[in-house]
Amino acid sequence: MEKIKGRFAPSPSGRMHLGNAFCALLAWLACRSAGGTMTLRVEDLDPERCRPTYAWRLMEDLEWMGLDWDQGPRPGQPPDRYWQSQRGEIYGRALEKLREQGLLYPCFCTRAELHAAQAPHAADGLFVYDGRCRSLSPERRRELAQKRKPAVRLQVPAERIEFFDGCQGLCGQDLQTECGDFILRRSDGAWAYQLAVVCDDGAMGVNQVVRGRDLLSSTPRQLLLYRLIGLKPPQFYHIPLLLSAEGRRLSKRDGDLDLGALREKRTAEELTGYLAWLAGLLERPEPASPGQLLPLFDWGKIPRQDIRLPKGLFAEK
Repeated sequence: MEKIKGRFAPSPSGRMHLGNAFCALLAWLACRSAGGTMTLRVEDLDPERCRPTYAWRLMEDLEWMGLDWDQGPRPGQPPDRYWQSQRGEIYGRALEKLREQGLLYPCFCTRAELHAAQAPHAADGLFVYDGRCRSLSPERRRELAQKRKPAVRLQVPAERIEFFDGCQGLCGQDLQTECGDFILRRSDGAWAYQLAVVCDDGAMGVNQVVRGRDLLSSTPRQLLLYRLIGLKPPQFYHIPLLLSAEGRRLSKRDGDLDLGALREKRTAEELTGYLAWLAGLLERPEPASPGQLLPLFDWGKIPRQDIRLPKGLFAEK
C-alpha cells in the first residue's frame, strides 16, 4: 500500500484564523493517523497580498499548536523551493507542455468586461467564461496585444469529470457549462492557483489533499490538468468551512478569530480540543494535544456541511 503523503499549503496573506487552524489540524490528523509524512508549502502566488513575515508567523502558529511537518520551510528562513514564488520555472515547463498540445489561447478580457457579460453559475456564484477570445483571428490578437498583455487560458473539453471525495462523497462537474475555459497565467504574469497547485502536489508526491469545501469546485479543473500534464492525482478530502455565529465565512481580511488573539486567550491544547469537538472527534470541548487526538480520528465522524460557530468559548470580535 502506498504511504500517505499529506500537505498543508496556506496562503500567507494575513494571520491564520480559526478556520485555517481547523484545516491544518484535520490535514495533520488525516496524514499522521495513517503513518504518513507531512509537507508544508507556502502558496505565495499573489505578490500584492502575500508577505514572508506572514508565512513565518503562520509557521510559528503551527508549531505552537503542535502540528509538525517533515518537509518544508522553517520560520525566519528565506523563501526556498517550498514557496510557490520560487517555482515559476516548473510552472513554465507545464505551460509549454499544454501549449504543445494546442490547448492554450490568449485572453484579452478585463475583469469588468467578464462580469458585465456573464451570469454567475447558479450553484456557487462562479462566473463561467464564454470563450469569446478563443475564436479571435491572428490579426485581431495582434491588434489587441498592442493595447494590453493577455492572460493565458486553457480550452476545456466537452466532458463531465466525476470523482469520489473522501469527505463529501461522489462529486462532478461539466467542464464547459459549469467551469468554462480557465486562466493558467494572469495578464500581469502571476501564475494561477489551478496550475501551480497541480504542479506542486505532483512534484512533491502528495497523494492526500485535505482542504476547505470552498475549493471543491476547483477539483475537476485540477483533475483535468493532472491528466494533461501527465501527473497522478491525489485523493481529495474537502472539509466543512467554519462560519461565524451569523453564518458568515471567516476571512483573513476581516481579522476573524485570528491566532494572535486566540493565543492570548487560550492554550494550544484548549484551541485544539475545541477544534476537535467541532470536527466531531470529541464529545465536548476539552483540552487535547494533536497527538492525543490521533487514535480518535475517523473520516466518518467529520461533518459534511459547514459548521456555524457557537458564541461563547471563543467569542468573536
